Amino acid sequence: MKMRELGKTGISVSEICLGTMTWGQQNTQDQAFEQMDYAVSQGVNFFDTAEMYPVPPIPETQGRTEQYIGEWFRQTGKRKDIILASKASGPGHAHIRDAKPLDRIAILSAFEGNLQRLQTDYIDLYQIHWPNRATNFFGKLGYQHTDGDAEPAIHEILETLAELVEAGQVRAIGISNETPWGLMSYLRLAEQYGLPRIASIQNPYSLLNRSFEIGLAEMAIREQVGLLAYSPLAFGMLSGKYRHGARPADGRITLFERFKRYSNPQADVATEQYIALAEQHGLSPAQMSLAFINQQRFVTSNIIGATTMAQLKENIASIDVCLSDEVLKGIADIHQRIANPAP
Repeated sequence: MKMRELGKTGISVSEICLGTMTWGQQNTQDQAFEQMDYAVSQGVNFFDTAEMYPVPPIPETQGRTEQYIGEWFRQTGKRKDIILASKASGPGHAHIRDAKPLDRIAILSAFEGNLQRLQTDYIDLYQIHWPNRATNFFGKLGYQHTDGDAEPAIHEILETLAELVEAGQVRAIGISNETPWGLMSYLRLAEQYGLPRIASIQNPYSLLNRSFEIGLAEMAIREQVGLLAYSPLAFGMLSGKYRHGARPADGRITLFERFKRYSNPQADVATEQYIALAEQHGLSPAQMSLAFINQQRFVTSNIIGATTMAQLKENIASIDVCLSDEVLKGIADIHQRIANPAP
């Protein structure tokens, strides 16, 4: 397993990060334990979770994913071996702090819950799951500006995260589902006020959604705030399991009809072309898709998730796949024809 530095922190994380959002709804605790055991055996030292998980978020299961991880830590004693990332939820879900925006009190409350469920006294990377302000994230198209100064809220968030860093409870901080303006605001305020510097940005990135490359990729490299890529297989679309309209009974898109972001008609056309390209070169469609992300300079870690051990093993093994110039040209040609069909 290859390692990369998390921002400028000196913390080394595996290029494959174990995503956990299915644990507690699609996966049992025993299955989660099996996934963690296997991932660690393959050199993965980076787990990503959130107070909101599992997804889709509902009151009955909220926090269960972190509970599973915490119990694994308790039983295995491996907390010190893992770079653990978690998140505080932004506004919008009534069952999480009445859907209110994040402020100092909300962040400290969220963090205390994270620690209790995870059975730990520190978190290596603490992230803001999505912005307080109304902007483009979770697939929203067409920017509509909302008047008002958004910087004071970001400043308060940074000051609160600084408290956790100074207390030794957080080692590094990150953002998620952010825009170029948001990232630069965090960096500017940190420099201006001597506050902790953002180490990472966790945004969606896949062959079906390369919008990160427009604006954020250059910033990620120049500012050393690497991407933690989520949904790298576009909810499994790029694995081929939904090919030709198939809907396997245990698939997320089958189980949860709300997840239509990656299954629109234009995404279906692009997916078929990427799968055909992989088959033409004797590659697994999933591994080709993940290997493309692994090879991007602006990516710090690729967050893979799985509901079965077969999927997990295939996804982690993508680290050993190096795409040829011919395959990369094929990907570029498809992207030229059908760019970002599922942003």
